[in-house]
Amino acid sequence: MKTAIGTVKSTSWTLFFADFKEITKVRLAISVVFSSLAGYLLGADQINAISLILLAFGGYCMVGASNVYNQIIEKDLDALMNRTRNRPIPSGRMSVNRALFIAVSLTLLGVVTLYILNPKTAMFGAISIFLYTSIYTPLKTKTPLCVFVGAFPGAIPFMLGWVAATNDFGIEPGTLFMIQFFWQFPHFWSLGWMLDEDYKKGGFKMLPTGKKDGGTALQIIMYTIWMMVISVIPAFGITGRLHLSIPAAVLIFLMGLVMLFFAFKLYEKRDNASARKLMLASVSYITLMQMVYVIDKFIA
Repeated sequence: MKTAIGTVKSTSWTLFFADFKEITKVRLAISVVFSSLAGYLLGADQINAISLILLAFGGYCMVGASNVYNQIIEKDLDALMNRTRNRPIPSGRMSVNRALFIAVSLTLLGVVTLYILNPKTAMFGAISIFLYTSIYTPLKTKTPLCVFVGAFPGAIPFMLGWVAATNDFGIEPGTLFMIQFFWQFPHFWSLGWMLDEDYKKGGFKMLPTGKKDGGTALQIIMYTIWMMVISVIPAFGITGRLHLSIPAAVLIFLMGLVMLFFAFKLYEKRDNASARKLMLASVSYITLMQMVYVIDKFIA
């Protein structure tokens, strides 16, 4: 009997943990934490393991909280879309009250943890939650400008790491912010292109022209070019302590050209397969670009 009860409890915790990972979007959260850690390594004169742990934990809490709030607000819309109808809340596996408890708990944990690093880090983390849940999320069913608004909280993590390491906001974290800001347009518009039919079931307006057309593809190309330019600006010695060697800049520019190639392919073919290739290229770009920046700092 005790064994049976223990098995049920173990299964319940396993299911809850699986739902927790899904409602906080664990893979997305980890990628955001990776960006924050890269920013920290770029800004730190000396690497402190405790600070890295606090940043990773606090960052996950803040991103996780944003995702939970988002799914609470959009629970009825999520139920309409194939991609999201099996999420914990619309599927009925998790109540709104439980989800809200998780979101509030993660918010408090995240703010306190980041505040231990320094107040500026906590402030930017709190701003990202506010922008994501209170402005970006409601705008998704109102206007394609939601992607522009959402790019602000989405660009904070890379910058946040630098602020966590230095307790300072200047041209260096501002540059990191701009890199990730411009990157988000080709990334999210290629994703929006792939999922356009499903998004329309929920009433989401994610593409800049509202259609999978040449206008959307052309804007993707333009923002990709801006991303490429901003990504190599530190090589010109005008971004304070944020430096990039010429070989590293060339490598990053070449990676950007790969993204640009797929952006032109999307303009040419205007199909979901091309959009998927661009989306995957964008994921590879942001990760590899940040790795190049960090490696370049320590070997240059």
